Amino acid sequence: MAKRSKIARNERRKVIVEHHAARRAELKEIVRRPSSTAEQRLAARKELDRQPRDASATRVRNRDSVDGRPRGHLRRFGLSRVRTRQQAHAGFLPGVTKSSW
Repeated sequence: MAKRSKIARNERRKVIVEHHAARRAELKEIVRRPSSTAEQRLAARKELDRQPRDASATRVRNRDSVDGRPRGHLRRFGLSRVRTRQQAHAGFLPGVTKSSW
């Protein structure tokens, strides 16, 4: 089980990312577009730098939806490898079977 403060911080980051996503996409498009002038690029870059650090989507950590474990996250299930194995053995994940060699 992850610390509650880490889970709460990650949830706050998700909200901040969602709040700033549209404006960040506009600014990044200005920086990327070949037709924009150097002044426009510089202004967009400065505005991006003024945004909160947590507005970047890469700051959000994928965590287990049950206990918040940050490592071994499987996107398909939204669970960590440990929790996926437990739930698959218990039969809670339909279509998932144990494989043996």
